[in-house]
Amino acid sequence: MAHPRVLERQQSVLVVIDVQEAYRNLTFEHERMLRSVRRLIEAAKAVAVPILATEQYPKGLGHFMPEVSDGFPPEQHPIEKRSLSCCGQPEFTTALLATGRHQVVVCGLEAHACVNQTVHDLLDQGYQVHLPYDAISSRFEVDYRTALEKLIGSGAVPATVEMICLEWVRTADSPEFRTIQKLIK
Repeated sequence: MAHPRVLERQQSVLVVIDVQEAYRNLTFEHERMLRSVRRLIEAAKAVAVPILATEQYPKGLGHFMPEVSDGFPPEQHPIEKRSLSCCGQPEFTTALLATGRHQVVVCGLEAHACVNQTVHDLLDQGYQVHLPYDAISSRFEVDYRTALEKLIGSGAVPATVEMICLEWVRTADSPEFRTIQKLIK
């Protein structure tokens, strides 16, 4: 049995928030964030962790950047939203409840806006939220850093993509270990 703040793949869901074309090359450490989000998606698929994805007002902000959306499973359809918090979109809350999972890995944009409000709503609803620092960003570094401080202070679990991937497999004997190892090297 693992410590309660260590991810269990059978209890995890990955939420990818708003990595859309309007933010291309405008976010702090943009390439790092894109690579990290994509690695999380690939890892989630490898260990059968469900993925939920949202797009904030795609008519104005465009759709997911292909570097991210090309990694989604074929049946994946982003949930369109207008509220900053994903939890303000009934389709999202219904889909999250349907997973039956209580550990939520949140990545995407922007740390101080949609990620911030989503994480706070999820914490308020009793979910355990894990924040991979390397798979989240904002347009401005100060917003990114301040959001992470606020979210950790509110109870989110700090993490990195590599940490999450290794918690999902737990052992080199895991059948998915080699796949995960290739993603994190």
